[in-house]
Amino acid sequence: MSDQISIPSDPVERLRRFIHEGGFTQGVRLPPERHLTDKLGMSRATLRKALGALERDGVIWRHVGKGTFLSDGSQQAPNGALAELGRQLTPFRMMRARLAIEPAIAREAAINASGDTQVRMQQALARAKAAATWREYEIQDDLFHRTVAEASDNLLLLSLFDQLNGVRRAVAWGNVTRQSAQPSPDHSSFAEHDAIAKAIAARDPAAAYEAMRTHLRSVSQRLFGEN
Repeated sequence: MSDQISIPSDPVERLRRFIHEGGFTQGVRLPPERHLTDKLGMSRATLRKALGALERDGVIWRHVGKGTFLSDGSQQAPNGALAELGRQLTPFRMMRARLAIEPAIAREAAINASGDTQVRMQQALARAKAAATWREYEIQDDLFHRTVAEASDNLLLLSLFDQLNGVRRAVAWGNVTRQSAQPSPDHSSFAEHDAIAKAIAARDPAAAYEAMRTHLRSVSQRLFGEN
């Protein structure tokens, strides 16, 4: 991997150039933040904003405790223990697990959400509504749910969400057939996500819990025919 890179002035483009010229391939873990800040000559705060921009674009994905990985712009195919666990679960069982865990995470988010996480929720919602393809929508949908978990301000809950999300991908991977090229303007998840974000912004734990529960029950019915 080359130690010499050209340095664009924009931090996001600088990070993109580093990834491109560094020869990183899909699924490879990027160096830790302390290495990247030294290599790219930027502060940790600036780096994290750049990483956030690439994550929103689906270029990278992050896993608590494991690091930042290069994506191809689509959801990552699961592997290892998560894939094996996913193969043993039916979609119904997967949704029951989500219903048991994610509403509680949303409740904690309503108590602890920072201004930054609320802004990022709104950004994910806006990008999801503007998505031209289902893949673009799913990237933003995934990011919205993860930002809710981040907003809980609880590393254990965030790590639990990441594990749950990895198994979800294993269950649903390749099994969902879309009838259109992109979400319709009245796609039900738009209003459901808005209700979750609104409850979190209002610091209403009970409403956030119920909004997430309503959303997940709707997803279960729509995708799997189960409540």
